[in-house]
Amino acid sequence: MKSKAINEKPKTFAIVFEKGDEVLEGLKRFAREEQLGASQFTAIGAFSEVLLGFFNFEKRDYKRIPVNEQVEVLSLIGDVALEDGDPKIHAHVVLGKSDGTACGGHLLEAFVRPTLELILTESPKHLQRVMDDETGLALIELGQDN
Repeated sequence: MKSKAINEKPKTFAIVFEKGDEVLEGLKRFAREEQLGASQFTAIGAFSEVLLGFFNFEKRDYKRIPVNEQVEVLSLIGDVALEDGDPKIHAHVVLGKSDGTACGGHLLEAFVRPTLELILTESPKHLQRVMDDETGLALIELGQDN
């Protein structure tokens, strides 16, 4: 993974993932290194294998959906927010298969092949994720001091 700052205000980065990189771990490591507390991102590229999730409200857990084939990343969007002081990545993706069909969901894991081009923009204030008892998910809390 390589990155370059491309704008000062708002702080914006171009991040290019390389073949074999795991996206969420790489992005989390980048957010820690750059001390990002609130950011949004978009990306396009391709994956060799992906684990999608679909949230089952009754079970309060994700149904895991493996996609074990080469796919185009038609759209990857998400955000970075802090949970207990550590960056947490929340991302959704739409994937294009070789037959022209699409699938998508919550991104749980993805391995790049051959590249993923991501643009990340930092927000001026940090966002916090707080555990929601009803869903079992860490959701962004918009408090008065955020």
